[in-house]
Amino acid sequence: MTSGGYDPNQYPQGGQPGGYGQDPYGQQQPGYGQQQPYGQPNPGYGQPVPGYGQADPYGQQQPAYGQQPYGQPQPGYGADPYNQQGFGGSQAGDLGTRLGARVIDGFIIGIPLGILNFVLGMALMDSPFLAGIILWVIMGIAYVGYNVGFEVTQGTTLGKKLLGLRVVAPGGAPKLTPEASLKRNIFLAPLAIYCLGGLVTTGLSIYIAVTINNDPNKQGWHDKLAGGTQVVKG
Repeated sequence: MTSGGYDPNQYPQGGQPGGYGQDPYGQQQPGYGQQQPYGQPNPGYGQPVPGYGQADPYGQQQPAYGQQPYGQPQPGYGADPYNQQGFGGSQAGDLGTRLGARVIDGFIIGIPLGILNFVLGMALMDSPFLAGIILWVIMGIAYVGYNVGFEVTQGTTLGKKLLGLRVVAPGGAPKLTPEASLKRNIFLAPLAIYCLGGLVTTGLSIYIAVTINNDPNKQGWHDKLAGGTQVVKG
């Protein structure tokens, strides 16, 4: 024993009590990277951290790059988040193309009506008001009859066909029934009313355009009135 209380024989290796790797109570302390007490390994420096697609230390598989963590695929480019698909997987016709088809159909109907207007004007020169009434009645019948006739027999009008559109019936049938087509085009019937009919039809057309633009399936008010018809591409 020394005067300071330190006995070199007690610590023959020159260490101090509680040194690295020693325990003051006689228990061996695990070194860096050595086995943990109770048989549990100590992950040392340099062990890999689980990444994408590698096994997780808790037994869970890490998702690979580009995959959803719960197995749900991300909607890729070209996916349809609003389910804007027509019957049979066809894409619904957009508002601009449908308006273009209506304009073309209007010219197709308007050319013979213009000729008729000239003929009626010459025949009823003394009664222009009567000529106007007759022309408006014929115009209303012509617009409704043109659309119904082509939708029932062809499944599309000439304007829609030129722009790659067709009208499908509720349930996906390629052609409409006369009843469904008549309901779908009933907004054109007010054209038979002299002067005021044009304003009514214009107002209904604007409303239809708004409903087409706001509907996820591009179905207008007239489509839903007809039981769920839809204009699709192809």
